Amino acid sequence: MDNTVLCVVGPTACGKTKMGVALARRFRGEVVSVDSMQLYRGMAIGTAAPTAEEMEGIPHHMVAVADPRESWSAARYAAEADKCVQDILRRGKRPVLVGGTGLYLDALVRGTDFAAGSHGGPIRQRLQQRMERQGAAALLAELQTIDPAAAARLHLRDEKRIVRALEVYYETGETITEHDRKSRETPPRYRALRIGLAFRDRADMWARIDRRVDDMVAQGLLQEVETLLQSGLPRDATALQAIGYKQFLAVAEGRATVDEAIAEVKLRSRQYAKRQLTWLRRDEDIHWILWEKTPDFPAGLQNATEFLLSAGVC
Repeated sequence: MDNTVLCVVGPTACGKTKMGVALARRFRGEVVSVDSMQLYRGMAIGTAAPTAEEMEGIPHHMVAVADPRESWSAARYAAEADKCVQDILRRGKRPVLVGGTGLYLDALVRGTDFAAGSHGGPIRQRLQQRMERQGAAALLAELQTIDPAAAARLHLRDEKRIVRALEVYYETGETITEHDRKSRETPPRYRALRIGLAFRDRADMWARIDRRVDDMVAQGLLQEVETLLQSGLPRDATALQAIGYKQFLAVAEGRATVDEAIAEVKLRSRQYAKRQLTWLRRDEDIHWILWEKTPDFPAGLQNATEFLLSAGVC
């Protein structure tokens, strides 16, 4: 069975949804969302989840599949999304992976073998309790004796990673350094052809992000946050820590004005876009399509199609 998947990647607000739908239509595909927040139900506005109109009749998977009270890991996402990809392939269709959560995409494409404890358990709980009692310095010193390479990569501020490295060792007897080495040497599960979307001039990307935030607010982002709170969603839920939700939670609680929240969301969204680009630029195999001030989707689709046809996709 052909295991080739198409990937549409790029920073927030660069047109991934539209390009993904166009490619799915062109190559008889179905879309699998690779967005850590579009997973959650009741959060369509703040996550810019595709509307029925934007989907244009193309099936979309991994959108609104989780309760916002849950906290999904890359391991859980990869396991669930892989079921969708396998089903699409079995039916003779082409999976089109669309989204900006790079860690989730890498986990899905590579078929990463996550070390034990990915979902948390008694050992993690005990380590977290020790972190609170003894502090990061004590646990980092312990890691130094077990896995010097991992300890050298970590800082005292990296409390979660210190706990994770110790957890892997105490659950498996194997250091996280050794586990990661084996994972890198394992061939990827899928042949991934990646198409990256970005703006040639960063100022145009900032302007597009600002417009998206303004649209979210006009569509009712504050009301969406209030509805989540009224449903009983805890204020410390992972879903409410996402960009947009965290800032408008402050508005709902009277800790910020709407104007202050809008400015903060725009700033955090730009910072997030920069981090996404930094992550993606590590991958030399991405075929980039650079937009001018206004994205030219017909030309972009033609460019992407020619790239994919030359790579043997039909």
